[in-house]
Amino acid sequence: MVWLTVLQIIVVLTVVVYFGSNMLSLVRVRPAAAPLPSMPFVSVCVPARNEERDIEACLTSLLQQEYPEFEVIVVDDHSTDRTSDIIRSLKEKHPRLKSIQSAPLPEGWYGKPFALHQASQVARGKLLLFTDADPIFEPYALASAVHFMQLRRLDLLTLMPRALFGSFWERAVQPVIFGLIAGLSRFRKIADPNDPHAMGFGAFILITRDLYRKMGGHEAVRARILEDISLARVAKHNGARMLAADGKALFSIRMYHSFKEIWEGWRKNVFLAFKQSIPKTVYYIAMILGVTVTPWLLAIANAAFDASAWMQAVSTVALLVVLFTEVSLCEELGLSGWCIWILPLGGIVVSGILVNSMIHVLFKKQSMWRGRRYASPT
Repeated sequence: MVWLTVLQIIVVLTVVVYFGSNMLSLVRVRPAAAPLPSMPFVSVCVPARNEERDIEACLTSLLQQEYPEFEVIVVDDHSTDRTSDIIRSLKEKHPRLKSIQSAPLPEGWYGKPFALHQASQVARGKLLLFTDADPIFEPYALASAVHFMQLRRLDLLTLMPRALFGSFWERAVQPVIFGLIAGLSRFRKIADPNDPHAMGFGAFILITRDLYRKMGGHEAVRARILEDISLARVAKHNGARMLAADGKALFSIRMYHSFKEIWEGWRKNVFLAFKQSIPKTVYYIAMILGVTVTPWLLAIANAAFDASAWMQAVSTVALLVVLFTEVSLCEELGLSGWCIWILPLGGIVVSGILVNSMIHVLFKKQSMWRGRRYASPT
């Protein structure tokens, strides 16, 4: 028990220090407070496949942007629900909205990259914004992002949204996932043009047309489920000046609404994000459980078995450090403090998702999303 207690405090302090130092490097994009030096035409590209729940609010928020020169291009990717009807209804009211009925999916392409590729082919903007069909944008979002991009002289800007939570499982699981993503994103390295690290958040990738053409557009990532991260990596390889930043002030998103959606949504790509590495996945599972679950178990065990005072003190300190960090995470995400008590359950669920994702990719050789079955990349 002694060595477990010592190992526990080492793991907790290492993870917390690493997470904290990484978050200090995160730049936050605020609403623009000054007129834009210039206002280039922006084409907003939205892929839509069975998005009836969210697409009307998403497109409406985009069409109400306080920016003079922009268009919204939505690609209906063979939806079987009411998505097509909603798009047609909005198009009648908003001349800025252009809709495309997706062509049949060609061999060698995945659905979302092909939808965005089609949108880019008709886009007129000097800047292209690739987003999803479920975020809600503040009226000043586009102007603020363009302003920030110009001030920083960037070729690519990708933003993390403010997360919205509804169900119990969203509050338990999503903070653990978001904490993992934030901890692994390495924001300082992403901003360094001499470092190969890159990150793309699919809900918001603003890129210059010149760079997009130079790197080969979405055709360069046509068979990638993680097309956002892959697009950022290809852009960085082509010399992009890029930044991954906090865009919570500009837009928000409720990614998944139920336990089933959370499980299936993250299962499709999380093992691929770890480059299909079994050791890396096992390591991250150990870190997740080592921060969310085992501090509780060791603190309880040391107290129950009447361990020495110093062991009880060390395990208690480890647990308190974890709780303080989780409170900070909940505040950052806009969650109530009581959510820290359900994060151990979230850690167990996330670990299960990682294992399930690994099994699907390695043994079933496939990923499923939006009713399509994709062979896992080799």
